[in-house]
Amino acid sequence: MSPPISSSSSSSSSTTATTSRATTFQGTDSIYPLTHTAPRCIFKFKMRISKRPFSICLSILSLDLSPPFASGIGFNSGVLGSRLISGVDCPSLRRRRGIFNLGGFNRFHTNNIMDGMTSQYQHPISNDAAQDRCIWSSHEGGHKIDIGKQIFCNRSLNMKNIVAVGFDMDYTLAQYMPETFESLAYNGTTRKLVYDLGYPPELLEWSFDWKYMVRGLVLDKKRGNILKMDRHKYVKVAYHGFREMSKEDKIATYGNTLLRDSFDEPDYALIDTLFSLAEAYLFAQLVDFKDNNPGKVPNNADYSRMYKDVRAAVDLCHRDGTLKQMVAKDPKKYINEDPSIVPMIKMLRDSGRATFLVTNSLWDYTNVVMNFLCGNQTTDGIHSCNYSWLENFDVVITGSSKPSFFHEDNRANLFEVEPESGMLLNTDNGTPVPQIGNSSPRLPSKESKKACRVFQGGSVGHLHKLLSIEASSQVLYIGDHIYGDILRSKKVLGWRTMLVVPELEREVELLWESRETRKQLRLLRKERDLVEDKIHHLKWSLKFKDVSVDEKQNFLSELEELESQREEVRLRHQQAQRSFHQWFHKVWGQLMKTGYQNSRFAHQVERFACLYTSQVTNLSLYSPDKYYRPSEDFMPHEFDILTV
Repeated sequence: MSPPISSSSSSSSSTTATTSRATTFQGTDSIYPLTHTAPRCIFKFKMRISKRPFSICLSILSLDLSPPFASGIGFNSGVLGSRLISGVDCPSLRRRRGIFNLGGFNRFHTNNIMDGMTSQYQHPISNDAAQDRCIWSSHEGGHKIDIGKQIFCNRSLNMKNIVAVGFDMDYTLAQYMPETFESLAYNGTTRKLVYDLGYPPELLEWSFDWKYMVRGLVLDKKRGNILKMDRHKYVKVAYHGFREMSKEDKIATYGNTLLRDSFDEPDYALIDTLFSLAEAYLFAQLVDFKDNNPGKVPNNADYSRMYKDVRAAVDLCHRDGTLKQMVAKDPKKYINEDPSIVPMIKMLRDSGRATFLVTNSLWDYTNVVMNFLCGNQTTDGIHSCNYSWLENFDVVITGSSKPSFFHEDNRANLFEVEPESGMLLNTDNGTPVPQIGNSSPRLPSKESKKACRVFQGGSVGHLHKLLSIEASSQVLYIGDHIYGDILRSKKVLGWRTMLVVPELEREVELLWESRETRKQLRLLRKERDLVEDKIHHLKWSLKFKDVSVDEKQNFLSELEELESQREEVRLRHQQAQRSFHQWFHKVWGQLMKTGYQNSRFAHQVERFACLYTSQVTNLSLYSPDKYYRPSEDFMPHEFDILTV
């Protein structure tokens, strides 16, 4: 069964402070009224509508236990553009999200064919979706924030104490489209394996399912297994390639050992970034390929060697610029446009905070991506980009080599980048130094002293000096990589941290929809406990109590009935738990849970991220002086008492 879907969201007829615009579309066999409530924002926005065919599918979530039902409606893009965009200038409505208000929790599924590529999005939305994209400082800001856009707090953080806010670029400010970007990485890696590392040409015919792998998995390099563990590092879900391992196999491999395995390098690889999903999927394919075709793998390589080859192929793609050259040619094909980025940064700067960018990407690629994100992208990839986006930052550090950038003993040289030419200039801890020879030193003019300066390399010590940071707790850094961005900056430096988890938006919305199912699962679990307690008591009585023959026969009959009941409840609970698991992901279940325990990934988020949210621009929905406070922690002995 599938979890029941809540229909308790507010009605489209609810009164709001904004005006409503009712729009009616003619479907194939009926009329579908669509009400869109959109506040007017201070930031103008226009939605680009493709001249090519544009199709939309609307479906209302089912209220029973069956999966959501979808029925198709076709529109002409010209009609759609004139009727949907008319009178709307809030940046919430944009092509990449495909979200419109249908009153309550609905499922909106778009198949948008634009510029030769196809993007599909499917997830629930609420009545406040349009309001959420208006930044807090706008006239329409301060509304209730949709659950998928909220910022969640692990450790209290008073933004009044923050003097500098920093950002990573890749998968933080720049949200890559997995269906295009990860497929590009996958295809590039397979080509390197075939043409550079001697793998058979069959690999070129393979395809990539970008939805299959999730973050938080662990690859067992020696055995060719992919694992999902709980916070105690117990393996709960395991696959050998794409074949699910039985409970007995899991216990025999990872449970019956005298010493607990740490599940760390060098024998294991952690899938903790979105960049790693393609290589994890390719590794699983190679495991199956080796098992079925042992003679076709070069040099009869084992699983561990195959993983090293995959990593080598990925590194080759990055070193020769294959991936970034393709992205630079057509950024809109690979990166989601987000018009809230610049208003968010402007709001932070207007509140008196410094802003900085620290990325491992080099200057040339950083300039292309940031121009695109800040609205300065070129369409043909030939014209030179401008540098107006730099006005949004005080300091930009490229080629930072995180996480080593965060080490106090890092002695990497800091070079200043000349934006126009990309030339690297020597500095003395950020201060320009005269150059030897005929070239004259390029000292900053008085007018440019407050302008953003661009650097390459260096360390966190240089950054603190450039921003005049007096205490590390004054810095909030926002990134997507639990190790490269969050763990080191938090654990080593004491920076305040916010982790961007794009998968979180869908996860919390599905949790909201399935909250009744979660209650039913808890009741089934308690029912199992009660039946098992009765069985244990009867067995104890039969073993240690002096009972008559008639009483013994009654006990045995009752015991047989209870054992049958226990098996029936166990099967119902097991089936319901598995269906709930597959509701989130058909293979790996919830991102933040493994069974009833927090997953290993959730445990890391809880330990090292002060804040976490689905996308960086959710920060624009809150006051820049907000005091973030965590929810109350519950121990097991408190849960049933305090959560009633």
